[in-house]
Amino acid sequence: MNEDLGLEHFSRLPDDGVSLEELSRAYAELMRGTREPYEDEGEQPAAPEPASDLPLDPQAAEVDAACPLTPRSILEAILFVGHPENRPVESRQIARLMRGVRPEEIDELVRELNEIYAAERCPYEIRSVGSGYRLELRPEFAPLANKLQGRQKAARLSQAAIDILAIVAYQQPITRDAIDQLRGKPSGAILNQLVRRRLLQVERAVVDGRRVRQFRTTERFLQLFGLESLDELPQSEDMDRF
Repeated sequence: MNEDLGLEHFSRLPDDGVSLEELSRAYAELMRGTREPYEDEGEQPAAPEPASDLPLDPQAAEVDAACPLTPRSILEAILFVGHPENRPVESRQIARLMRGVRPEEIDELVRELNEIYAAERCPYEIRSVGSGYRLELRPEFAPLANKLQGRQKAARLSQAAIDILAIVAYQQPITRDAIDQLRGKPSGAILNQLVRRRLLQVERAVVDGRRVRQFRTTERFLQLFGLESLDELPQSEDMDRF
């Protein structure tokens, strides 16, 4: 399959990412309060949460004459950008961005786009995932995705990112406020980076009568560390005390 797609030159880089031992050690040190202080490179206060679920306003976009603004082109643009919290985009969210389009009409627009993609032999298609949609590569292009993600996986995580991953892994679901309290500093910017890298995901919940955003690890997190489930996370006597 790799030869057919011309992927021979995409050789996987050595995986110099964080190990399970480093992750568990970071969590134990955080809980004991022995983590040495460090500078969070590029960490800035997190931007305020947008009022709507999707931060796209097609009415305000500049439209190129070669690409007319239609329900189908808006749908394609939304799915290309994807949900800011890395979730499938639901029909009701998409319909809110279009005038005169009902959520039940989105399914037909998806069907039309997939027919166009198939006719033009595009390497991607729209897939139904749970109650929403994603724009994804076709299965035959999976080797390309694996090679490219292998390069991303090899990127070294900062110590701040490792600490946050450790906290979420061992205490999920957990809110940003709780993470900030454990670390003693703001974590919003790094949390956003980890969500974009698909190592963390966000879910909404009601806690003590108020709506909050909680963080969990993802399937990609398990794949990165070679785990079948979170039950395989290393445990130590130090952790048992917390």
